[in-house]
Amino acid sequence: MADPEEKMPFTTHLEELRTRLIRVIIAVCIGFVACWYCREWLFQIITRPLIQVLPQNSSLIFTSLPEAFFNYMKISFFASIFLTSPYALYQLWKFISPGLYPSEKKYVAPFVISSTMLFLTGILFGYFIALPPAFGFFVEFSSDILRPLFSLREYLSFTLKLLLAFGISFELPVIIFFMAKIGLVTSKTLAKQRRYAILVIFILAAILTPSPDAFSQILMAIPLMILYEFGILVAKFAEKKQPDAEKEVDS
Repeated sequence: MADPEEKMPFTTHLEELRTRLIRVIIAVCIGFVACWYCREWLFQIITRPLIQVLPQNSSLIFTSLPEAFFNYMKISFFASIFLTSPYALYQLWKFISPGLYPSEKKYVAPFVISSTMLFLTGILFGYFIALPPAFGFFVEFSSDILRPLFSLREYLSFTLKLLLAFGISFELPVIIFFMAKIGLVTSKTLAKQRRYAILVIFILAAILTPSPDAFSQILMAIPLMILYEFGILVAKFAEKKQPDAEKEVDS
């Protein structure tokens, strides 16, 4: 077995990255075709949080001929990302695993499972917890002379970006694990800098949420603060003594 400390040429890293990306793109395309055949069902799911709070006889509209078609494509593409996320995360692990010690490569299953669960949990949190009260709050401003008329394109752009932002932000414990593993942070440092982390979390929430309202930003910041505390525990686990490289090299 090659020495784990041996560095691969930069061009080899690029070739490996290209191969992994192509595999992920192929998987997303296959998932897209499957999701396209379920587009009506997916459309009902993605619009349910808004439809449930709209006034009676209200509906979504589209304002150009191809708009509905392209929005169905957008929904199918997003659903494909949701469906193929475990495979994409597995390809990410295979890309970074050559830089790990052999004893660390056994974390492939925990990494894929935990990353997938956190990503999906973030999306489900946004769908069930964040979106309904946010939509209900904004729709309450309608009246007899001020009726809501939502564009399908704008609604999907807002909703899909918000759900994706929740999914990515929920990966915080995994990011902290790897930062602690390579020595960039420690659990003591994370605990000591908690007040600054809260500030950074609110800034990230403001950047990641497509809407400038404070309500959705707070809904994203609260679970991130909880995940940060969980990340401190994860960092403690990652700080276990690294194995001696010489013992890990097969003769």
